[in-house]
Amino acid sequence: MSRARRRVSLSGLLLVVVVLVGLFLLLAPTQVQPVAWTPPPAPSLVSGVFAENQRLRDVEHIGAANLPGPEALLLEDGFLISGLHDGRVIRTSLDGKVLKVLTDTGGRPLGLARHPDGRLIIADAIKGLLALDTQGQLIALSTEAGGVPLGFTDDVVIDRTGHYAYFSDASSRWGYGHDGEAIIEHGGDGRLLRYDFQTGKTEQLLDRLEFANGVALGPNDSFVLVNETGAYRITRYWLSGPKARTREVFVDNLPGLPDNLSFNGQERFWVALYAPRNSLLDGLAGYPFVRKMVVRAMMLLPKPVERRAFALGLDLDGKVISNLQDASSGNYSPITTVREYGDWLYFGSLKSSHMVRLPLAKALSAGP
Repeated sequence: MSRARRRVSLSGLLLVVVVLVGLFLLLAPTQVQPVAWTPPPAPSLVSGVFAENQRLRDVEHIGAANLPGPEALLLEDGFLISGLHDGRVIRTSLDGKVLKVLTDTGGRPLGLARHPDGRLIIADAIKGLLALDTQGQLIALSTEAGGVPLGFTDDVVIDRTGHYAYFSDASSRWGYGHDGEAIIEHGGDGRLLRYDFQTGKTEQLLDRLEFANGVALGPNDSFVLVNETGAYRITRYWLSGPKARTREVFVDNLPGLPDNLSFNGQERFWVALYAPRNSLLDGLAGYPFVRKMVVRAMMLLPKPVERRAFALGLDLDGKVISNLQDASSGNYSPITTVREYGDWLYFGSLKSSHMVRLPLAKALSAGP
């Protein structure tokens, strides 16, 4: 075959490939039905309160290694408790030499909270709200609310009296493993729910949330916060006082996708940011048809997520008091859980294979 004919053949093959890719992006089946919206301009990571730094570069590895996705995190009596990708809930010593399996939910435990009576309450993305009693028996507490099944149970927190569990259903439409589709769709099918331990009933407090994620109770259990990952904000729902049973924005226009949320019991909240915002996806927010093509592309290509360790500390008014980052190679990311215990901040990750910690003094310092 002559060189000219080979060029024609290669050109024809390339054209066929381009046409096939185009048809796939236009016509491949998908259940995602994107909703147009207008995100606010993303805050700068170059200067200002969210300026890039490397304060998370020197985190210390703790607990057992080779843990598949230690997302949830509790520290009790010098041991870390976490839920793993394979369904196990484990207890590990800080030095990693002791590892005990507390239970296997058969699902994906994402959130953990200790009830005052000793039960371990588990928000399982697949199985719903569960309780592990002191005898090691696993019991289902809630699998639906208002006649709508739990689709993606995410995080849980217990009030001081042990009367209620506040938990999130990230999406009643999209299940675990389809967070990307849910966030790109922006359909507002997340919920904040409350389980009553006395009656066994589950009440819906908020709906139309954009991927309801981490939850945390505020001082004196006067309000509960819930992360809306898909809207880059934290919403507050008042439980008592003159604003009781009303909602408001606690923090808006975050620089990344908020994941889990925690309260130190006194004056600080900590929010884990899964990744910085993606300028391409923000730019396409008003173009549902194009976003549907992005979803199809994600079937073949990796999700457009930057690997950056990212977490924020907030005061009781939502003001940023700590900006923790690390974009260097090999950073601990994505950070999906941050909890303050004593003189340390502890971090968990949906994708990593271990947990880490950072001295609290360094987290609150103004250094680089």
